[in-house]
Amino acid sequence: MTALEGERVRNSGPFRVGDRVQLTGPKNKLHTISLEPGKVFHTHRGMINHDDLIGLDDGSVVTNTAGVEYLALRPLLVDFVMSMPRGAAIIYPKDAAQILAQADIFPGARVVEAGVGSGALSIWLLRAIGERGHLTSFERREEFADVARDNVASFFGYDPTSWDVVVGDLVERLPSVVGSGTADRVVLDMLAPWECVDAVADALTPGGVLLCYIATVTQLSRVAEAIRATGRFTDPASSETMVRGWHVEGLAVRPDHRMIGHTGFLLTARRLADGAVLPELKRRPSKTDFSDEDVELWTPGALGERVSSPKSLRKRVRAAAASADLIRSRDGVSERDSDAD
Repeated sequence: MTALEGERVRNSGPFRVGDRVQLTGPKNKLHTISLEPGKVFHTHRGMINHDDLIGLDDGSVVTNTAGVEYLALRPLLVDFVMSMPRGAAIIYPKDAAQILAQADIFPGARVVEAGVGSGALSIWLLRAIGERGHLTSFERREEFADVARDNVASFFGYDPTSWDVVVGDLVERLPSVVGSGTADRVVLDMLAPWECVDAVADALTPGGVLLCYIATVTQLSRVAEAIRATGRFTDPASSETMVRGWHVEGLAVRPDHRMIGHTGFLLTARRLADGAVLPELKRRPSKTDFSDEDVELWTPGALGERVSSPKSLRKRVRAAAASADLIRSRDGVSERDSDAD
């Protein structure tokens, strides 16, 4: 991180032009805006001038033109990723937190990620590895990569020098981008991670962690067996995370009526040393003989990809770019300066 970047990383102090501000109304409804001089935030019950927010301390209360009070706070990362423009579906904060823990992401780590999607997990990873680490993110679609770059720049206030985005297929590009045995951690969030297991095994250092984020049980079974078949990893472990909030008001204490249930599975395995043979595990008798055709017959079409419409995607790309360019211009950084470096 350069000295200039260090000056721009600021999550406290008065609101500035380009900052995202989360406004909470009387019914606890949240609105997230990016501050621009002369702009106005409209609701059906009054307006708030952006100029009235610029210069206020974080945690201030403002009153709109109709006398309605709003609490103004900088969004936390969990708030930011849930409200930022999306090119693809994001990994929920509950899963991102578990990914950092289960993959043991540490300051200075060399991490490979695929695919980058809208950049939500990239932000979590970049914060965890710090300025001494390095993140290499692979994404097949250029438009998704653009949204991710702008979302990351919007959050940090600059384009991180510790991050490279590679547009292309992981299996094809990984050997030429990441040296053999140099990656500490690999995180896969993709449709068919089993296709990448061999390439990932080559890139990982012995003892390194492979973590896959998987949506369906079909994918979970298939990638687990693909990892076992290589003979280069420990036996994979799988889990899912569910979060249930609680209503606490006086003596009225009860679980919330709604909860964030299943969003995906996490599967982890560690790279064995070259030539090492994993000791055989004692297992209960089960059906272990099957083929890929068996899996497809179990849930036909389970791997169908949901694709955003071109019109919706263009809108999200523009929204992400506008937010990032506002911050870059505020801090005297021209668009895509870091790419030119």
